[in-house]
Order: sequence, then C-alpha cells, then structure tokens
Amino acid sequence: MSFSVNIGQFIDGYSVGWSAPIIPKLQNPQQTPLPRVITDLEISWIGSLLYVGAIIGPYIPSYLSNIIGRKPCLFFGGLLNLTAIVLIVFTKNVAMVYAVRIISGLGMGMVTVSNLVYVGEIASSNIRGILLTSTSIVGISGTLAAYSVGPYVSYATTGYIALAINIVHVIGIYFIPESPVYYAIKGKQLEAKNTLRYLGRLDDLDNVFDSVSGINPNEGQSWRAWIKIFTEKTNRKSLIITLSLCTLQQLSGVAVVLFFATTIFESAGSSIRPDIATIMIGATRLLASLIAPFVVERAGRRILLLVSTVFCAVSLFTLGSYFHLTRVQSPLAQNIGWLPLVSLILYFFSYEIGFGTMPSALVGEMFRGNARSTGSAVAMTTAWLIGFGVATGFGTMVQVFGGDVTFWLFSCSCLAAFLFTYKYVPETKGKTLNEIQEMLRS
Repeated sequence: MSFSVNIGQFIDGYSVGWSAPIIPKLQNPQQTPLPRVITDLEISWIGSLLYVGAIIGPYIPSYLSNIIGRKPCLFFGGLLNLTAIVLIVFTKNVAMVYAVRIISGLGMGMVTVSNLVYVGEIASSNIRGILLTSTSIVGISGTLAAYSVGPYVSYATTGYIALAINIVHVIGIYFIPESPVYYAIKGKQLEAKNTLRYLGRLDDLDNVFDSVSGINPNEGQSWRAWIKIFTEKTNRKSLIITLSLCTLQQLSGVAVVLFFATTIFESAGSSIRPDIATIMIGATRLLASLIAPFVVERAGRRILLLVSTVFCAVSLFTLGSYFHLTRVQSPLAQNIGWLPLVSLILYFFSYEIGFGTMPSALVGEMFRGNARSTGSAVAMTTAWLIGFGVATGFGTMVQVFGGDVTFWLFSCSCLAAFLFTYKYVPETKGKTLNEIQEMLRS
C-alpha cells in the first residue's frame, strides 16, 4: 500500500527536478518545442511557478479528506499530475509550460499532504517513522530520474516517461484501503476494524478511536476545523513546531538548488560539468534518504534534525565562501573548482538525513485526527510560499548581495533550525498518535 501511494511522490519529485534539465533545452533553438528561446525572466517563472500550485493544492485535501476520505484525495491528486504530464507532451508555447508547472504544483500539494496523512494513519508506531521518511526517498528518486534522463532525451519524452509512471499510480490507488482513522472519525467501527485487520493492526483499534475521541465527524466541513488548529493546545503546538521547521527548511535555499542546480554550477565556474554535477547531487540525495529510514527509529527525529542542520549550515557557508573567492578573483578559486560540488554533496547528504525528511514526518504524526489534513496544509503551503519567494528572488539576491552573501544567509537559516530544534522540538520516536497528543498537552 505504501508503495502504491508513494508512486505519486515519485511524480512529485520528478516535477521538482524537471526544470533543471529542461531550462537548458528551452534556451536551445534546436531543442526547444517553443517558437523561440525563453528569456531570463521566463526561466525564473518556470522554476518557481511550481510553488504557486503547491501553495493552493494542500487545501483541497485539507477540506475534503474528512468528508470523502483520504483515498479519493490521493486519486484526485494523481489526476492533476496526469493533466500536467499530458500538457508536457503537447507543449506549443511558454504559457503551456507555465500551466504545466502550476498544475504540477497543485498535484504535488494534494499528493504530498494526502500521502503524509494517509501513511501516518495506516502505519503502526514502530514503523511509522520509516514509512513517512520513505515518502521522501521516493520523491528524491523522482528528482534523480529527472536529472539523469532529462538532459539526454527530448522535451516531449520527459513527459511520456512520467505519463507511464503516473498511470500506474492512479491504478494503484484504486486498490488501497481507506484510512482507519477516517472510519473512526465517521464512527464506522466495523470498517475501521476490517481495515486494521487487513493492516495487521487489529490490536490498535482502541488507540485509533482514542486518538479521535471528542471529534465531531462533520467538523471538517466547517470553519470550526480551522479554528481548532489555533484554539486547541496540542494542535497549536503542532502547528508552531511543524510550520517553523518547514519554513526554515525552505529558507535554507533547497528549492533554489533543486530548480537551478545546473545554472548554479555554471555561475560558480566549477571545474565539474554542470549536468554531471547535477546527477551526482541527485544520487547523493537518494543515498542519504535511503540511510535515513534505518536510523530514524533508532536515533530518533530530534537528534537527526540537530546533526543534519549543523552540517547543512557548514556546507552552505563553505559554498558561500567559494563564491566570495570567485567574486574577489582570488587565485585560490581556480585551484578548488571542485569545492561547489563537494559543498552541495555535503549539504544534500546532511539535508536528506534529517532536515529534508523529519519536518514532513512530524507533520504526518503531530496533529490530531480532526486537524491532521488542515494543519498539514497550513504548514506545507506556508513553507511553499516562502520557497516560492526564495526561488523567484534568487536571481535578484545574487545580483544585489552576491552569491557569497546569498548562500551565507541560507546557512544562517540552517543554524536557526538547529537552535529551534534544540529548544522546542520533542522526540516522537516509538510513540503512538495518542501518546504524542498526550505529550503535547504537557
């Protein structure tokens, strides 16, 4: 089931990485499907418009998931991704490229939030962290696929590849069961019991119903569900923690590197070929994300965040220092042309071990059942709004402050995340959803 759900995360990752190899094609008169090559302003919009859809997308399942269920929301997200992929195949002008990015963002927002909610609710406490981090692994695999295949195939072929995978995703969603927590919210004890038996978690029946005790099954349809995010202590604390981490995550500049990886290496004057360096970064992200599930239930969420954010800060500071050396035309820069690649490899390895995966895992397990979809949407969309601003303003930041100061600012965000985690983030390892709520009440 987790595999069927996570195929959608692969498509989301593919959408994130798609712009890096596609932008050079759209700048090449021989490779672009457009009547002309794109401008620098259009490049920025193609990179960042994904966030426009992603900001809106999560609010669709946040409203519908308690009304029609988690499973239909996953299906609708898959259909949105399918629409965007069809547009890739038939692109004729830059407006269609913009539409691809916005609709992909809508699908990404729906699928990401629905995945986190669904996986967090079907998994037992001893493997929940592993399954929640696995969503990131599959997403990173999709980004790596875009990095690896995109430079070597035509623009349209990148769409055909995603189309085949997305069809498998939509079909797979049809066969998964509905979340037992959704059945519990609706008071459907028999359906919840049957689903838990299917999942091998029949002993968790009481815990599932306890986790939604006092929840009005219809409150997800009203403004009261939104009010309770802020008025209930546990939801409010969950929102502060997840929103802060997700925001600081985006302020670390991760979207900038993912969308403009090839451009960054070219502007840094790295001695490594940009397309090869981009693939190496994608492979590093995948390797690190594969390690994360094996340590998340041993080391815990909190320690991984602390270690990850420190090394992210160091690596981005180092990259900023390289840009500073090139800006002042230091002879040393010519002898360390490998440093941008090493810095970003260290950044992404550290990022995927904790900073890139743990905030999403916490989003999937900290909110109460009645606020899980809504709270997740607020946290994720606010962060994506920040990411949109960072991605859109990256070119201006480099022109005004220089690459050195820009990446030093990203480094400071990682340091702030370390301090916030140390002071405010609790450990949720091995705890049931009900136990997490009890801990947040204290």
